[in-house]
Amino acid sequence: MGSQSRRRWSPGWIVFTIVLVLIAVPVSVVGYNTLTAGAHEEEHTVSPAYFADVSALPVAPPAPAVQPGGSSGAWRIDCGRDEEGRHNSDNVVISPGVAGGAHHLHDYVGNDSTTAFSTDASLAAAGTTCQAGDKSTYYWPVLRLPRGDARQTVFGRILVPDSVLIEYQGSPVTNVVPMPRFLRANTGNPHGYTQGGVGTDHVQWTCSGSRDHVGRQYPRCPAGQQVVRLFDFPSCWNGRTTDSANHKSHLVFPAPNGACQAGTFAVPRLHLEISYTVPAGAEYAIDSFPEELNNPVSDHADFIDVMPDALMARVVDCVNSGKHCSA
Repeated sequence: MGSQSRRRWSPGWIVFTIVLVLIAVPVSVVGYNTLTAGAHEEEHTVSPAYFADVSALPVAPPAPAVQPGGSSGAWRIDCGRDEEGRHNSDNVVISPGVAGGAHHLHDYVGNDSTTAFSTDASLAAAGTTCQAGDKSTYYWPVLRLPRGDARQTVFGRILVPDSVLIEYQGSPVTNVVPMPRFLRANTGNPHGYTQGGVGTDHVQWTCSGSRDHVGRQYPRCPAGQQVVRLFDFPSCWNGRTTDSANHKSHLVFPAPNGACQAGTFAVPRLHLEISYTVPAGAEYAIDSFPEELNNPVSDHADFIDVMPDALMARVVDCVNSGKHCSA
């Protein structure tokens, strides 16, 4: 009995047991991209069909004309560009409480504590990279360069944005009302490719010097121009809740003329522009769910308003007065 016990707990047995435990541990929050990337690399490459010369992208439609009573102002805030490299594969807006639920990495600016398990209280108590005390959280999938081998797979270096523009805009048909604190919002569809493009109309791509052309393909930009991702968020609030069962119906997009549907109220429209320097000819791509094959039509972004009420009041006053302000 004694010799059997000594063999069972010898150093060799201990190492073997530790290995078994490590194999059994589920992939962590960032584990998909670190532990399974090698297998995923063998499955697909960045398709040439995902790319187009920026001049071949559709001409950008004109913005709706501002009508009498509309709000033509805009308010900008600097929250940095995630130069700290704060990433995780959670999505607290779409999959609250699910660690690693996105299966791809996000860039974060603003609130410095955002995870799948964040609560209103934890977000309100956290620090922020934004000016003026804005503790809101803003996030989107990282953009990557491939490793540079013959397969041109996307699991390579994460590109740090050159700039992140965060702007709150008005409504062309009415004044806006304040967003309620802790309002959740998202734009785009992380399953846009497998769902045939549903819900992808408000996420676009362009180049910094070719803004008259936008589209849903990765743009090939002329020398000296940056690749730019454009995100427009819904801005018609139901006036009652900060979230909904599908995480969408409480905040919806206006009609093409900018008017909100009956029973909803215009709040400041969040607009993001994320700009990158991409090497000429590089096969860059967003992180995505595996089945989305890194298709640009699956791009998306998410947001939680954690502005103090006084700061939101400043935003609303600026937008409704037709001014262009910054924090």
